[in-house]
Amino acid sequence: MKKINFTKMAGAGNDFIVIDAAPGLNYKKLAGKACDRTKGIGADGLLVLDKSRKADYRMRIINSDGSEAEMCGNGARCIAAYIVRNKKPRKKLFTIETLAGIISAMATGEVARVQLSAPDGYQADITLTVNGRAMRVSYIDTGVPHVVVFVDGLEGIDVAGIGRVVRYHDRFQPRGTNVDFVEQVREDLVSVRTYERGVEDETKACGTGSVAAAVVACLKANPDARDKKAARMNVRTASGEVLEVSFDINGGEAANVWLKGSANFIARGEYYV
Repeated sequence: MKKINFTKMAGAGNDFIVIDAAPGLNYKKLAGKACDRTKGIGADGLLVLDKSRKADYRMRIINSDGSEAEMCGNGARCIAAYIVRNKKPRKKLFTIETLAGIISAMATGEVARVQLSAPDGYQADITLTVNGRAMRVSYIDTGVPHVVVFVDGLEGIDVAGIGRVVRYHDRFQPRGTNVDFVEQVREDLVSVRTYERGVEDETKACGTGSVAAAVVACLKANPDARDKKAARMNVRTASGEVLEVSFDINGGEAANVWLKGSANFIARGEYYV
């Protein structure tokens, strides 16, 4: 039996098992077992902190189904807070290598800010047929693919049922997509519920989904905006926490995207493999 030291963390209700990289570990199998909420520790995913040749640190994100994600906004905040508490970086702003590119991060206590890679591939007003009905959606890649669906009456939406169909829709293969159901509350606030690829269910929050919702809401409200500095949008997640998203609009596209929110330490312990 092998013992692995772990830290349980949560960002806006999105929970993770955080470990330092160790030789010989099969992270995909470990995630499948450790993330099980009955037989394991229980989490939405496994975050592995490793060394990097390109940045100050490297983060690997393994979903609870064993698949590896390119990016996770809530996970990035948790890793940032973990680094500050356990690695004592000399720089306030440090860099983290991910599959989606190199991001910047900082943390103070249990609050972290991360600068994500620039959103890509924005497409507005895509028509999909879902369960025999036509839907109008938008698409954007915020490190991972997201479909954004604006709705009225967010609480009554069948997020798991509709989200699962859109997630596997032919239009978004072979990668598949996350699906964000978004309701505009006021000009500077949206509420979001997300079906997450890899978790294969609704989660209490999704960082990259919050960024997707914020950016798409702003672009749809300002279709003629070419250059706008420090645009801001608050995003209320299913957990009730409000995340802060800020970004610039350059040439009609979002850049310099920052995500701010909680990165809570829940527990530390030993997991037996």
